[in-house]
Order: sequence, then structure tokens, then C-alpha cells
Amino acid sequence: MVPLLLVLLLALILFGAGFALKALWWIAVIVLIVWLIGFFVRPASGGGKRGRWYRW
Repeated sequence: MVPLLLVLLLALILFGAGFALKALWWIAVIVLIVWLIGFFVRPASGGGKRGRWYRW
């Protein structure tokens, strides 16, 4: 009984970690796309230089 519970617990932990890593990959891809859009669509500032699209 104990080995079965350990296997089920291990499967639950690995499934949770796999789901979290997959969600983090999707978040990273979305952030990269937003950054690229902001990088290419940034407005021009005074003096002909291209301004930063973020505040910091």
C-alpha cells in the first residue's frame, strides 16, 4: 500500500511541475512577443532618436 501511495504522490508532483513549467514557457513566449512589438513600434523622441517604450 505504501509503495502505491509513493508512486501516486510522485506522479502528482511530476504532473504539477510539468504543468507549471509549461505555463511558465507560455508566459515567457507572451512576454517576448510583447517586448518585440514594443521594440519595433516604439515612438521617435526629439532629435530623431528612437525613444524607449518602457518607463524605466
